[in-house]
Amino acid sequence: MRRRGGSMRRMLRGRAAAWCLAAACAWPAAAGPADVLVVTADEAGSSLSIITTGTDLGATVALPIQPHNVDATRDGRWLLAVGVPAAAGGHDHGHGHDAHGDAAGPGLLVLVATGAPDAGPAASVEVGASPAHVVPDAAGLRAFVTLSGEDAVAVVDLAAQAVVARIPTGAGPHGLRLSPDGARIHVANTGGGSVSVIDTATLAEVARWPVGAAPVQVAVAPDGATVWVSLRDEDAVVALDPSSGRITARVGVGDGPIQLALTPDGARLVVANQGSTERPGDSVSIIDTAGGSVLATVPAGLGAHGVAISADGRRAFVTNTLADSLSEIDLDALRPMASYPVGDGPNGVVALGGG
Repeated sequence: MRRRGGSMRRMLRGRAAAWCLAAACAWPAAAGPADVLVVTADEAGSSLSIITTGTDLGATVALPIQPHNVDATRDGRWLLAVGVPAAAGGHDHGHGHDAHGDAAGPGLLVLVATGAPDAGPAASVEVGASPAHVVPDAAGLRAFVTLSGEDAVAVVDLAAQAVVARIPTGAGPHGLRLSPDGARIHVANTGGGSVSVIDTATLAEVARWPVGAAPVQVAVAPDGATVWVSLRDEDAVVALDPSSGRITARVGVGDGPIQLALTPDGARLVVANQGSTERPGDSVSIIDTAGGSVLATVPAGLGAHGVAISADGRRAFVTNTLADSLSEIDLDALRPMASYPVGDGPNGVVALGGG
């Protein structure tokens, strides 16, 4: 496995990375069609790291928060990051994901315009106590933010830059994902051992299903018929029928599974095994979803945490919280490809482009 660059601080700090999205080519075009722009939320570094794979191009965007998670609107206009103010305690980088610092005031959703990343944050919105994860809707009009300190999901109008609703959930909501049709949001309630199902039209919780100990994140199949859930304290993932709440499969993985993501065709599930504070993990489990079995356990970095998949489904990107790095994994060959240095304590990650 090759490691790119020397350190993030030597990687063209402050320079825009190379990427281009659909109708919004905000930064210079990437070096080739296989290149992927990857953005990590560097919680301990209060920054976003921007990497163009296959190159030594990189940039750092300083934030007023300790970002635990980052996503991007589909039109490519905005990066969305959530976290507590930089003076606060931040999230537990070890085994705990249901206790979050909020000592310096309400958590924020920070918007970074892709057309002007050097300018830093374009706007910030107070969302509530201890925000964990964020997802935008398909139209890029709203963002949904889990508030682990309020047992709720905040709904943010991105144009108005204001919270327009709060939706109660189970205890300690953390990771969340939308169904492919955008009609439902599935929320992993880490403290409550459940998954909340939210109707995006009525902005109300319509179901809450028990799933096991400490669910951290969900991944929704392309047909919407299965929701995969990581169970941190059971070293397993389960498949949930979101219409009935019935668990249809269970697969053992590595220690302390945290984030997980499906390939676009739904055939493979990639799970980051972070382990615990006492015994940090450094592996990724790759699951055949049809057979319900682990195809391979692939090395990553210490404290493997966040997972994102390239658009063509051939590569996974994993943040290594304790190694300050990003691992690139070949999902065809089931092996590590490269490692990139990023900022301190990377957690959430989003990948744009590739195929």
